[in-house]
Formats: sequence, C-alpha cells, structure tokens
Amino acid sequence: MVTRITINRGKRCVDEADRCHNRWHPDIEPAAEVDPGDIVVIETRDALDGQITANPGVDDVASADLNVVHPLTGPVYVRGAKPGDLLVVEVLDIKAEPFGFTVAIPGFGFLRDLFDKPYKIRWRIEGGYAFSEDLPNVRIPGDPFLGVMGVAPSKELLKEIKEREDRLLKRGGFVLPPTPEGAVPPREPVASEGLRTIPPRENGGNLDVRHFSPGSKIYFPVFVEGALFSVGDAHYAQGDGEVCGTAIEMGATATLRFGVMREGAKKYGIRFPIFKPSESSVRRFTHSKHVAVTGVGVIDSLNESENATLSAKHALLNLINLLEKAGYTREQAYLLASVAADLRLSQLVDVPNFTVSAFLPLDIFIEPPEVLKKLAE
Repeated sequence: MVTRITINRGKRCVDEADRCHNRWHPDIEPAAEVDPGDIVVIETRDALDGQITANPGVDDVASADLNVVHPLTGPVYVRGAKPGDLLVVEVLDIKAEPFGFTVAIPGFGFLRDLFDKPYKIRWRIEGGYAFSEDLPNVRIPGDPFLGVMGVAPSKELLKEIKEREDRLLKRGGFVLPPTPEGAVPPREPVASEGLRTIPPRENGGNLDVRHFSPGSKIYFPVFVEGALFSVGDAHYAQGDGEVCGTAIEMGATATLRFGVMREGAKKYGIRFPIFKPSESSVRRFTHSKHVAVTGVGVIDSLNESENATLSAKHALLNLINLLEKAGYTREQAYLLASVAADLRLSQLVDVPNFTVSAFLPLDIFIEPPEVLKKLAE
C-alpha cells in the first residue's frame, strides 16, 4: 500500500500543523497511519521553512528566525511498533525541488567565531547538478539525502534529555533549550516541553548523515507506540561536516518503506540509530581526483592536547586558504567546503596532536583552478 502526505509549498509549517511540526514530543498527533511494509511518499519543506528566497541580497538570512527550524512532515504512526523494537526505514527515492540554498548565519556554524556576517549562495537544481551564479565555475553533483529523520521520544526520555541538556547549558555549552516561540504545534504542553530539532539524539533527528540517500536503511529505536516517525531537512548535497551549518538545502519529495524489527533495540542493546549506507554515497567521487589538506591541534601559537575539534578547524582553515588562492572569497570557500568537502579523522593516537584531513573533489569544478590542478598531478 502507498500512502501520500502532501504539503502546500506556499504555506509555512504553522499553517499546516496537522501534518507539520518542528519539535519532538510524544503528544504530537500522527498525520498518517501505516502498516509495516507500506510505502509512504512524503513531501518536505526546507530546513528554514521557506524564509530564504531566490532574491539577491542577504536580508532574509540576517532576519532568519531559527525558532522555526526544522519543519518536519509527520508523524507517521506505524502499526504494531512498540518500545524496544527497531523501526526500519528504507529510503527508496528523493526528488528535489528546483531551488536550493546554502547560507552562513551569524552565530551558527563550525567557524561562527570567524564568519560573523550573513552570506548566501542560491542554487539552481537541474539535470543531476546544482549550479549557482553566486559560486562560479562550480557544479555540485546531486547526492540527495534526508538530514532529519527520527521518532518521538517517550516522556521519560524527554525528561532525561531536558535534564542533561540543562546541565550542559549551565556548564556553558551551546544548547537551544525548549521554547514556545515559533513552536509547531503551538499548543501546550508541546510548545513549552518539545525538544528543539537542532541536535541529534537517541531518537534520531538532525543526524545530517549524507549516507541516508536512496538505497540506505536506517534503524531507529522505538520509544512510543507506533514509533511516530517524522522527516525533513532534505539536502541535495553535503560534505562530511556540513561546516558552515547548512548544506544545499531544499524542499523534496521522499519515498520511504517502513518495517519493524521486533524487540530489535532491546535484543541487540541499540540505544541510538544505526544504518546501512547506500552504495551510491559510499562510492561518491571514487574516480575523482582530490586535493586534501591536513590540520592538527594547532592554530597560530595555540596548541592543545588530543583536541579533534581544533584539528578539524585547522584543516578547514587550511582548505579555505587554498580556495582563496584558487580565486574564491573566504565566504565562498567556507560555504563550498560545507557542501562538497569531507572532513575525516586520520589519526587519534599521535599525542598531543590528532590529525583531521579535508578532502576536496575536483569533479565539482567545471574547470579546476590552476593551483588545484597542479596539486592533484
């Protein structure tokens, strides 16, 4: 059986709260009910709920309301799914909308301390590639996936997550606590208690794993009756790291098949999602030449011990510097790295400095810049 959940792309999430929400809470009513084995075709909004337009300029980025991130379509109630089971979600197909965007939002992103001004790249998606007049000589091959997929937390898990994130906030961590501002549905207690969708957790959520493309299977621990699965935040392409905070963001239509592994989470001790990656994403850029730069736990005169975060920042900054030599601005380089460069942990044992490598495929350039061609010879 095939079930369809459609949306009106001219409306915002709050206008269709019977099938859209942007918080995690077990009391959100399902938009559809299906049986294991059923296929569901689900239309999704972009991560910023239509706030970013195809118009030039960055006023829309500067004024973006992050309280409405991420609009999710659902939930889907899967009959027979019970706590302790695994919900099996097979991604069959993802169709992209023709407009996409990548933005740097002040205060957000891996290098938010260095990039404090809004910036936007508008993408035209067609023929299997994304192109942009804002980023010349680049075409990004399509490798679409779903950035947010997850199930509802139980009330017990909701309480546990809130308490541990409150403790992290008090220690100075970067945490977005529950808030009714912008919450969908706006009714209580969901609006005040619902978890923000920004971080991934036990129930899945904003995992941003580019391997969740068609052909993948994701296994989610079930915490409530029916699992209550929701999806959104589709990406046309993304580098491992999504460093500026966004990929090529887009609306999409996803085709999924649901299954249930009875007591799978309980039997195998699975607390967080696991997945079988799609073969297409595993083989991505296999035959492409790459230029890869390294970073260690050193920036200028600062050296820290066993700090993978600092190593990753160092690798990313080295890549940005190289792309500047290739003719791009620092902002263009930062956003290009977010959609196409893969950050990888190369070693975690050579104390005090870990090594992170940033891989940039040359296939993304219509004509590779001279400096990159020389380094890839």
